[in-house]
Amino acid sequence: MRYLGLDLGSKTLGISISDRTGLIASVYKTLFFAEDNYDELYDEIRCIVSKEDISKIVLGFPKNMDNSLGKRADITLAFKERLESVIGVSVILEDERLTSVISNNILISADMSRKKRKKKVDGLSAVIILQGFLDRENKERK
Repeated sequence: MRYLGLDLGSKTLGISISDRTGLIASVYKTLFFAEDNYDELYDEIRCIVSKEDISKIVLGFPKNMDNSLGKRADITLAFKERLESVIGVSVILEDERLTSVISNNILISADMSRKKRKKKVDGLSAVIILQGFLDRENKERK
């Protein structure tokens, strides 16, 4: 089973992919789009799902630190519903709190410049989202 991880922003979509064993997530690519124009993304995601034989999609779900849901969570839920209907693949929501902070800290510790970090942070966040899901799934199988 192969999974796709998504980190949805207002202008970027970080994408990660699992290996065929479902153990390891890695960066796939980052898509850039006009602010809040999510319709630009569906065809590209459909192509990736088909090309890579994706079984499920794991979408980062932006909860507030107090576990409440805000505007970004509402946008993500609407994106999830549309993605499932357009692509025809199950989309699983995964808590993404602090993934951008963790990603930035990793890139800072790698001594990456701010300009380069800005291009890489969404892909790395998608990896953290997907890897967290994979780790939990594999632990539950044991």
